Amino acid sequence: MKLENPYPPEVAAAYREAGYWTGQTFPDLLATAVAGHGGRTAVVGTDRQKVRQSWTYAELGQRARRVAGGLHALGVRPGDRVVVWLPNVPEYLAVVWGLFTLGALPVFALPAHRESEVRYFVEHAEAVGIVTVSRHDRYDHAETARRISPLVVDVDEGLPGDDGAEPVTVAAPEPDDVAFLQLSGGTTGLPKLIPRTHDDYLYSVRASADICGLTPDTVFLAALPCAHNFTMSSPGLLGVMHAGGTVVTAPSPDPDTCLGLIAAEGVTMAAVVPPLAAAWVAAAEKQEPDLPSLQVLQVGGAKCGSELAARIGPALGARLQQVFGMAEGLVNYTRLDDPDDVVVHTQGRPISPADEVRVVDEQDRDVPPGEVGALLTRGPYTIRGYYRAPEHNATAFTADGFYRTGDLVRITAGGDVVVTGRVKEQINRGGEKVAAEEVENHLMAHPAVLDAAIVGVPDEYLGERTHAYVIPRDPDETPAPADLRRFVRDRGVAAFKVPDRVEVVDAFPVTGVGKTSRRALRAALADRHREKGTA
Repeated sequence: MKLENPYPPEVAAAYREAGYWTGQTFPDLLATAVAGHGGRTAVVGTDRQKVRQSWTYAELGQRARRVAGGLHALGVRPGDRVVVWLPNVPEYLAVVWGLFTLGALPVFALPAHRESEVRYFVEHAEAVGIVTVSRHDRYDHAETARRISPLVVDVDEGLPGDDGAEPVTVAAPEPDDVAFLQLSGGTTGLPKLIPRTHDDYLYSVRASADICGLTPDTVFLAALPCAHNFTMSSPGLLGVMHAGGTVVTAPSPDPDTCLGLIAAEGVTMAAVVPPLAAAWVAAAEKQEPDLPSLQVLQVGGAKCGSELAARIGPALGARLQQVFGMAEGLVNYTRLDDPDDVVVHTQGRPISPADEVRVVDEQDRDVPPGEVGALLTRGPYTIRGYYRAPEHNATAFTADGFYRTGDLVRITAGGDVVVTGRVKEQINRGGEKVAAEEVENHLMAHPAVLDAAIVGVPDEYLGERTHAYVIPRDPDETPAPADLRRFVRDRGVAAFKVPDRVEVVDAFPVTGVGKTSRRALRAALADRHREKGTA
């Protein structure tokens, strides 16, 4: 089944005429990289047996063709969706490029996702299978996958096609076809699925690679999960491959692992979220590592505070580049030649001259220049709707196609974005988005819980932590906070969604309007937290 292109025809035509959409597809990108950089190293990493792997572009292309043939032999066909649930290993690239070669659509899951999320991805995307590993981070991925889907490929047992499956020839995709389904941060319940086309996504990849100055000499460290939109395309591993550079996959984002890889592999660029940046900086200030190759450290996923931003250059000897964006589209960068005050105190400017940005009040009226408001955007790489979510789309987008990002921002006189907070009921925990409603629903499934509310509280390391307030059904049988956290974890959710703290209370505070909306309730609880001096 071919997924419908989400862009209105007249909008798509305008982006093509302006040269933003060039007709390039993902198979085209790989073919161009193999032809132009066949003998250069495409990816370096350790496989599941902790053996260092190094593949050239030519070797990666061969593996992708074998994977495509192997998946076809297993019954996967062009247009089918396949959940990719892999950690950072070289095989990740072989699988993804194999799916693109076959014309199948990856559905990107994070290694930290668990049964609840992956089952939803499979069911909602109507995926025909899951590609994963046996175990990762002390969790049995393959066993979980087999409970969900009849077709499971465990790359620890070998890549599809390694047994000699015949290569397969399929019709080339159209540039305006949906190429894959990415995950949103999720604001109510489980993440929405984001349809990205070849045309729109690869425009952002090419433009990002240009803004970030990527060349064949770029060596990029993928420290965050490869499935993160940040790691994939800002400019990420796809931008590096567009430029003919090298991707180094880090098995863990911790400072010892990554600072060691930077030194050993000559890494020139890395991308992290603020908590990781803080950990790397602290380790570097203590260890004083010799990292002469590192030129740029990108920090994104959440706002990088100015104090941390100012420490990055002295500690790591690299230029900071702030990145603020979303899997739905819009990405902003500080430029490498920006003045230090812009790099330290703002989150940069949009990729494209065609990015339309509005900052509005609660009635969607533009606020005066420089004032804080909600960010709306549309452009040549920002989606026009989520996959199979008409009711959500009705509120997530304006009638004229602007996406409601949920971010509160102000725009400086120089055109740079400064992020000041969130509109949506969503907690940004170290770059991972936690939907309050989803976690509340898990807590309220406990037989001893009457009601629950989750709030984000400021945290120096993560930006925000999650604090759960719970009302017991029976005041004389109060559930233990540790038991409630374990209950949520055992329901098969990602570890970052388990509340950092649970507090059992007799009742929720009454809001000024008599405890009517959960948003007002969360605001009252957050105020209470601040009054206690613990926020």
